Amino acid sequence: MNTQWQMLCGMAVLFTLGGCASDKAPATADVAVSRAAVASATSAGAADLAPAEMQSAREKLMRANQALAARDYKTAQDLATQASADAQLAQSKANSAKATTAADELQQNIRLLREELQRANATSQQ
Repeated sequence: MNTQWQMLCGMAVLFTLGGCASDKAPATADVAVSRAAVASATSAGAADLAPAEMQSAREKLMRANQALAARDYKTAQDLATQASADAQLAQSKANSAKATTAADELQQNIRLLREELQRANATSQQ
């Protein structure tokens, strides 16, 4: 009876420790993914083109790191997921702003080419 009781207690301890370890791994991975998303958004120029979203992403990433250090893995995972979403939004806004700027420049170039073509046609008809 005593041996069975010890085995049951030992298994309970192992399951408890296994549960803690399994919470830590996803949280750590999510924080790493979030860190990469923030870095990617930063390199895409989101800090200048979507500053509010980048600030939110950075703050949530910092809080996720703090929660991870405090071994609050659920909070760390949640904050990391939110930081990733904010960083992706910031990167999308930055890419959209760049595309809009490029389209505006292209429209301006087309307008200038049309004006030059009209001047050239007017000169050749005289």
